[in-house]
Amino acid sequence: MIRKRETLAPSFKLWLEAREKHVLGKGGVEILKAIQRYGSITAGARRAGVSYKYAWDMISGMENAFGEPFLQTRRGGRMGGGGAELTEVAVKFVKEYDRIEKHVSRVLKDKEYWETIGLRISARNRIKGIVKHVNKGDVTASVRIEVSLPASITAVITREAVEDLKIEPGDTVEAVIKATEVMIAKD
Repeated sequence: MIRKRETLAPSFKLWLEAREKHVLGKGGVEILKAIQRYGSITAGARRAGVSYKYAWDMISGMENAFGEPFLQTRRGGRMGGGGAELTEVAVKFVKEYDRIEKHVSRVLKDKEYWETIGLRISARNRIKGIVKHVNKGDVTASVRIEVSLPASITAVITREAVEDLKIEPGDTVEAVIKATEVMIAKD
């Protein structure tokens, strides 16, 4: 039972999948980053707080799930010279994991986002309209919305948001107005 004084907060565990198989999660990302930083599986495993065998088994599992190598290794020996580095595929997976994790974390911490999807938002802050024009820049996009009142609203949002929401002229959207800016919601 939840007591009245307890506050619940959303949390998540992120996995990247390929062909419906888990490829990469937080632990794998930490191991790959440590290997990349320290140049060897042994040093990377130690820095990530896992055994060499655990790190090698995890990487092998990633490679088997995705079907491509994640590491390029060099043999060492008594004179040294061994090491490991991430393949281009592994680097892309780590970057994608970090990008998605950052985005989801930001959304989970944004109380105003939760309001825009229907939790405690007042109707006066939402205005439906038709997208009349989308102007995509390098980072932001300007979306002009014709509302049922004799007026239009222009929202400046990220280009990524326009592409994620697949906003096109003729779409029916809602302008969600908060104290400092106009956001866009789409069913």
